[in-house]
Amino acid sequence: MSHPWHGIPAGVQAPEVVNAFIEMTPADSVKYEIDKSSGFLKVDRPQKFSNIVPALYGFVPQTYCAEGVASLCMGATGKKDIVGDGDPIDICVLTERNIIQGNILVPAIPIGGFRMIDGGEADDKIIAILKGDEVFQDWHSLEDCPDSLINRLKHYFLTYKQMPGEEAHKKTEIAAVYGKEEAYEVIKASQRDYELHYKSDKVASK
Repeated sequence: MSHPWHGIPAGVQAPEVVNAFIEMTPADSVKYEIDKSSGFLKVDRPQKFSNIVPALYGFVPQTYCAEGVASLCMGATGKKDIVGDGDPIDICVLTERNIIQGNILVPAIPIGGFRMIDGGEADDKIIAILKGDEVFQDWHSLEDCPDSLINRLKHYFLTYKQMPGEEAHKKTEIAAVYGKEEAYEVIKASQRDYELHYKSDKVASK
């Protein structure tokens, strides 16, 4: 089986249509994430609160949040000393279908994103719809989404790392909500970061 991060392309139509590897679904009460070494899903931690991820959640293969993504964040926010979080770009995929199984690959159409900063690290969240979804197929930008859904997504990402009885160790904020074109730029920057940090290393080692 191909490694979900390195062995699967972002998609021939990226960034307009991307492959999304799904780690979690709204049915999960445990936070799963990819083990970078093996490619298997692993348990990161049980969800400590009652909030659940309100969409399919995972990442775009062969992307990486490093200098390019951080530069976009600093340019848009005016903040300094931002670095990439060292992970593939995160993606939430909206669908009306009751998909309850993770560890799958789905085609996704980006319609916007959140410029999230987590403890000084750029941690953008791309928002997309499932390609071919009959209910959401007319949503072409985040402006088409109900405010209640956007707020639910914001609340999840601003609170899902908090532990009961513990003070937050890092400040998490959503500095901006951006549209489709900016989402494209973030995805392309993450693809360039991946090329620089992974494919260039392979070429140099030959």
